[in-house]
Amino acid sequence: MVSTGDSAPDISATVANGEVEEFELSDRLGDGPVVLAFFPGAFTPPCSNEMVALQDHLGDFEDAGATLLGVSADSAFSQNAFREEEGLEFDLVSDMDRDAIEDYGVRIDIEDLGLLGVANRSVFVVDDDGEVTYDWVADDPTNEPDYDELLDAAESA
Repeated sequence: MVSTGDSAPDISATVANGEVEEFELSDRLGDGPVVLAFFPGAFTPPCSNEMVALQDHLGDFEDAGATLLGVSADSAFSQNAFREEEGLEFDLVSDMDRDAIEDYGVRIDIEDLGLLGVANRSVFVVDDDGEVTYDWVADDPTNEPDYDELLDAAESA
């Protein structure tokens, strides 16, 4: 699993931002820290709670110069519907191939919900140089990160 001090694996996927566009994490580096919030699946209550909480803090992340991105195995089309339903103003990365989920070491199966090979709830802060300066991985995918701690990490990156 990727941890603090590691080089962040690049992510090449699509991004849901109201449209569906190609995405490269490396293209987002150099303009302030990038916060990668991996989540198991759109439209599930814990994931909705987390993404709405991140949206509530979006201004604080922007004030810190940080770019906030959600990452899940959902299709970009599903993510766009999720963004609209929840009023999310940040981009969601569609990792349908699960390459980023594997590269960051956060793959889990939630068999009772039929979610296989999805991302465990986790957050990574990546600085301008591509180094992971903060990592948090849930012990249980229903747990949410400490948002104040995450914001402090983004401000410090």
